[in-house]
Amino acid sequence: MLRRVLLAASGSQQVRRYLTAMPLTRGVVERFVAGETAADAIAVAQRLVADGLLVTIDYLGEDTVDPEQAAAVAAEYVALIEALRMAGLTAGGRAEVSVKPTAVGLGLPEHGHKTARENIARICTAARNAGTTVTIDMEDHTRVDETLRLVGEIRKDFPDVGCVLQSYLRRTPEDCETLAASGSRVRLCKGAYRAPDGVAFPAKSEVDRSYARCLRILMDGPGYPMLATHDSRLIEITGSKAAAAGRAADSFEYQMLYGIRPGEQRRLAADGAQVRVYLPYGDDWYGYLVRRLAERPANLLFFLRALIARR
Repeated sequence: MLRRVLLAASGSQQVRRYLTAMPLTRGVVERFVAGETAADAIAVAQRLVADGLLVTIDYLGEDTVDPEQAAAVAAEYVALIEALRMAGLTAGGRAEVSVKPTAVGLGLPEHGHKTARENIARICTAARNAGTTVTIDMEDHTRVDETLRLVGEIRKDFPDVGCVLQSYLRRTPEDCETLAASGSRVRLCKGAYRAPDGVAFPAKSEVDRSYARCLRILMDGPGYPMLATHDSRLIEITGSKAAAAGRAADSFEYQMLYGIRPGEQRRLAADGAQVRVYLPYGDDWYGYLVRRLAERPANLLFFLRALIARR
């Protein structure tokens, strides 16, 4: 119930206006967001990489409303990638970027698909020139088919582009079967958007079982799985499955969100695993942060404690 309330809040403009106007301590947002600028993100990325972690950076924002804004987001990513290259972070894919299709135009009423494809191609070109990669994020359930079509088109020129699948959707095991191909990079996460029960699993236990099933499909395939979870049991299943399949440590990776279980991130990396931290930055943090609260009750407790301390 709490998760549903928070996911509803993530899309509410009234709640957004109320919360973003509150005098939040900077520490609340900084727990999950690197800062407002690319320079902030690069500084945090440097610290994470120095600790033996990998990074994927997301410039916060979605549902772009005009082509100029979409082009500006793409330009931000191109500049970010060049700054990462200059900082020596792109070599070997230590730092890559994650892009939401609606941030670069997918939801525009006219030529949205074409605009998003062209903007993502610009970002992918910059990433290739810098020696790194791009992962195309998945958004709500209404965007899945169009996003996967976009991924297929982009991969014709950039076969290493990654995509994301969400285990809370009933369709995802079948999508995993389709995408678990040689050279394919697939991030599997649980999902943090609202969807009808007929489209998504309503219970956390069902989402977890779906995740485990999808995990096995990807780990048994010839692609490169990127397992995004903070769940200790699913992390253990991943390690056991990798050992059973004879997978080398560099043939898959764990992914976790910035600010969530940093000790576990470092423990896995110290044990020889590849661990990539999803690192967002920008001032459009509201939707991202509220979805993080919905994913894990401990995050909400942290948030509330910070608000109380502010009073």
